[in-house]
Amino acid sequence: AVADRGPLFVRPGLTLPEWELHAEFSRAGGPGGQNVNKVETRVQLRFDVVRSSVLTDEQRARLLARLGPRLTKRGELLVACADHRSQERNHEDARERLAELLRRALFVEKPRKKSRPTRGSVRRRLDSKRRRSDTKATRRGGGDE
Repeated sequence: AVADRGPLFVRPGLTLPEWELHAEFSRAGGPGGQNVNKVETRVQLRFDVVRSSVLTDEQRARLLARLGPRLTKRGELLVACADHRSQERNHEDARERLAELLRRALFVEKPRKKSRPTRGSVRRRLDSKRRRSDTKATRRGGGDE
């Protein structure tokens, strides 16, 4: 088995303790010969969003809303990795993917502040519309009526 890796830093103010992450190892599919057939290099990392002790209620609600389709019925987030030949690298990769998923789901966009066009920009827009209108009016032959 892989040695303990310690807590997983997600972002300032949120670090997941090692005991809230559960790793399961299995044999990876695909090409690789004896290594694939014998060694359990695939890693599946589980993080229980619903029962986590480090998440605030607001964070938990945000994660449940944004990661809904990715969660199991029990509210666990699963991240699997079988890209590398070593269990060690797959485990590191899975941890980083989990952290990135949580970072993106917890990101709060700043609300857009309404702004008004400046007086100058309004004047320039109306001037160009007037010029365009004059151009088209002279084509119709009704410019000076």
